[in-house]
Amino acid sequence: GWSQEGRAGAGRERRWRRCDGGARAPVGVSSVQREDAERAPGSLALCPLLTTCNLLASLLPARQFDRNTTEPISFYLSSLEELLAWKPTSDDDFNVATMPLANREPPLHSKRPRTLVCHDMKNGYLEDRFIQGSASRDPYVFYHWQYIDIFVYFSHHLVTIPPVTWANAAHRNGVSVLGTFITEWTSGGQLCEAFLAGEAATYHAVAVQLGRIAHFYRFDGWLVNIENTLSEAAARNLPLFLRDLREQLHQDVPGGLVLWYDSVLQSGELQWQNELNEKNRVFFDACDGLFTNYNWKEEHLERMEAQAGERLADVYVGIDVFARGEVVGGGFETDKALRLIRKHGFSAAIFAPGWVYEHLGKENFLHNENRFWGLLAELLPTHSISTLPFSTCFCLGMGTGRFSAGQEEEARPWYNLSAQEIQPLFTDQQAPGGAGSWLRTRCSLQDAWNGGSCLLIEGIIPPEAGHVAVRLFSFQLPAPPKLFLSLLYKLEEKLPEVAVALELTTQDSGSCHVGNVTGLPGEEPGPSPGDLTLPGRPGIGPSHGWQGNGEGEMPGTRLTCLCLGEPWAVSKHLSPLQVLDADGLHSSLRPVPSLQASQVLWHKDPGTDQLSLSLTLHWSYPHSQARCFRIHCQGQELPQPAQLQLLGVAHATLYRVVGLAVPEPPPKGSCRVEFFVEPVLNEGVAVDQSRWGRLVLVYSNPASTSTYSM
Repeated sequence: GWSQEGRAGAGRERRWRRCDGGARAPVGVSSVQREDAERAPGSLALCPLLTTCNLLASLLPARQFDRNTTEPISFYLSSLEELLAWKPTSDDDFNVATMPLANREPPLHSKRPRTLVCHDMKNGYLEDRFIQGSASRDPYVFYHWQYIDIFVYFSHHLVTIPPVTWANAAHRNGVSVLGTFITEWTSGGQLCEAFLAGEAATYHAVAVQLGRIAHFYRFDGWLVNIENTLSEAAARNLPLFLRDLREQLHQDVPGGLVLWYDSVLQSGELQWQNELNEKNRVFFDACDGLFTNYNWKEEHLERMEAQAGERLADVYVGIDVFARGEVVGGGFETDKALRLIRKHGFSAAIFAPGWVYEHLGKENFLHNENRFWGLLAELLPTHSISTLPFSTCFCLGMGTGRFSAGQEEEARPWYNLSAQEIQPLFTDQQAPGGAGSWLRTRCSLQDAWNGGSCLLIEGIIPPEAGHVAVRLFSFQLPAPPKLFLSLLYKLEEKLPEVAVALELTTQDSGSCHVGNVTGLPGEEPGPSPGDLTLPGRPGIGPSHGWQGNGEGEMPGTRLTCLCLGEPWAVSKHLSPLQVLDADGLHSSLRPVPSLQASQVLWHKDPGTDQLSLSLTLHWSYPHSQARCFRIHCQGQELPQPAQLQLLGVAHATLYRVVGLAVPEPPPKGSCRVEFFVEPVLNEGVAVDQSRWGRLVLVYSNPASTSTYSM
């Protein structure tokens, strides 16, 4: 047998300890039986079997878990003492980003003007703080990642650690994510005096901690914002601290960034300059870039050209979308400021683009958001995808329902940015064919294949317009010897004259149409659609109105653009779109091993006498192979006990089950609940249930107190 041992209090450690032979389980802690077996190919392994006896009340750390529900949450640090005392524990695991920073072209450190977005909304940590998502009906989402290079999560707390959901969404799109280190007002001056005015060891300790935090939670650096007056000693040490922080961060996070916000001067005065000049240059020289204040005029830009020299791209000229103060542009005229910035070769820092959501409201948000970024698009160079496999269902990370394989399985709102997938280039323009012809791409929440949304392409294109293509994605990568493309679509009306085709543009061989598949110019024709299918995947024929198109192989070349052919007027929904290395499709499917449970809490509602269970599930699986994990349960006397009940979707190899209603066991009997972890693979391969993770919890009558733990 095995027992689980825990220490009370925040940051407690948990470990499995043998309790046979001479060892004995501690009083009040449940005994746990575990059976392990070798997995034969295709067989279901035996799972841990937990038998609950005596249970103790326990609380999870309030910093990492919601006080009311025990859901995992993102957090910040409010004081210097908290920062210096920080060290990671297993309770921090939910806050670690699971999505590595994707490669893209051009890379961040190329010498070209960049675009930074600084997200500032009501001091942050709103619905986005819930790591496993929330039921928010009209949340704020950002999804125009292809236009930007850097994302800063801003709040007025001392140490702003970006919520893991934002880090996952940005990294999936190749965008670096920065937290914020800010001091302000009188209290900020006192804090700076405490760590900057004294010995080097003090500010070095702060730099070390900030580097370690970025490394552990897997984000990419810091925006440093000192908005308070400094003493002479603190001002003298500030550039040394910034150099120390930059060196520490580059060591801990290769490719990371430390940016300085235009605030205090070398003298220690708080005086925004709205430019790089001799009064603040010492901070620019100590960092990877300068984020200017917003009240600049074109003469500021002209003066800065000489100051920046070869580092023009490291100057991020601030644009306040709320247009507070004497600024250029703002709102739907933000392009005026951006045009001037690009004219002089600088990078841009777009502050608070959530104006679209906060000022114009939740209604028609997606339409207004597309309009805002559409006005800037010509000034924001598109980034290209540079790695395979590429797969997207166009999910925004939100929905009014949740879909799986084209069927709605939950008809309720949800929001989780970790579930957001790569979005296309959005188009709203006049189409060829003269007056009355138009073409638009947008996200639709009314239908989906997987997740909460799909891509809707609609327009009026007269037949005489000839071939029309909608550009969806930009690629810059060599194709593998064999390439596999797949698309599912749904027509709002079944029109026999409508054809759907993917068009893949290549740098060295023209283009390849994938639908009624044709070969590359000068090559032998490729195989017919359907000659290559995803192993283990359900048939790609009509399913809930969705149908397949364009599966096949093509010889390798260099990919540059993926478009959708539009030979006729139509309205269509697109969802799974895949560009894969065909040779990798038949790799073996991994099972989910070692499903375990920890942080188990029992609660009996005093009003209804309903017993509920909360616990954390852990397992192991390669992050590069799974898009997410679907968590199911099945249990005696649960609703529809013979059927699996979907509890939620995990975007890491752990999941917190919260408040699961379970039956009260009889006085001398027991009940059981089974948990299953289903991996959802990037390639869309269906994983047989025999390879899911499985855990069986068997529990007897708990103690009479209302809250229990094991």
